[in-house]
Amino acid sequence: MTSSSLPDWVFPPPGGFVAEDLDHIADLPAHTELIDGSLVFVSPQASFHMRIVDVLVFNLRRAAPEGLLVRREMSVILDKRQRPEPDLFVIPVSAEERSRQTFYRGQDLILAVEVVSPESEVRDRKRKPVLYAEAGIPHFWRVEDDSDKAVVYVYELDPATSAYALTGIHHERLKVTMPFDIDIDLTEIDRI
Repeated sequence: MTSSSLPDWVFPPPGGFVAEDLDHIADLPAHTELIDGSLVFVSPQASFHMRIVDVLVFNLRRAAPEGLLVRREMSVILDKRQRPEPDLFVIPVSAEERSRQTFYRGQDLILAVEVVSPESEVRDRKRKPVLYAEAGIPHFWRVEDDSDKAVVYVYELDPATSAYALTGIHHERLKVTMPFDIDIDLTEIDRI
């Protein structure tokens, strides 16, 4: 602690923080992300956010073929200065290194999903998709709250441009064949 009684992490080191720092900073708030070398703190989540993440996790786990795992609220190291925490993602079993691991590697992700919150709108809509595309994550979904109804924007990585291309906008039902066969009744959110 400094003489001002603020935690040391309030003052970034020259050049900013690096991904590994998140595992060693004492008293860092839970779910802190690293974006462009800066710490980003998560605000309390709304009911919509929690419910749609539950719906997606449950249904993705049911649909995922053997050899794939669904994880939620774990950080992902994309590079030295980028360690975001997608709301959920899909990885191969081989990416599961140990039960005490605190992060996954971006190159292992097959799908990253962000549920947009008011405080994370710019990051979830603009910055994170660019970071995920640069890391080579083949599929990205952005979920929006439209008056307590989920709208899922589905993107696929275009290898020629290394950018995401929108492949569909889904209301009420999310039915896709990539990265595997998925059919989710998005109105399930109304029942939980």
